[in-house]
Amino acid sequence: MDLKTSQEQGALVAAPQGRIDGLNAHDFQEALKAAIGDDDKVVIIDFGAVTYISSAGLRATLVTAKLLRERKAAFSLCALSDPIREIFSVSGFDKIIDIHPSKEAALAATTS
Repeated sequence: MDLKTSQEQGALVAAPQGRIDGLNAHDFQEALKAAIGDDDKVVIIDFGAVTYISSAGLRATLVTAKLLRERKAAFSLCALSDPIREIFSVSGFDKIIDIHPSKEAALAATTS
């Protein structure tokens, strides 16, 4: 799992690549935490290059969502493949985290 970040239209976009599973979910969570600055008010995780996510990866995502919610920052996910979208749906996480079909849609929804 690799994590690339960029600033786009006033949002921090974090783009993990590969698998997020029990072996690296903690690293994923810590990398996100380190990437999110105190002044970041909009954070988007672009799942376009994620091939698999386990329950540990879901937990890391939820911990990040809760941290940002406490800070009153906007948080959303985008570009989930069908299998990963299904995991978020079955777990019910799609009811508590905003999910958008593309990065452009997430940016439009959270930076306007």
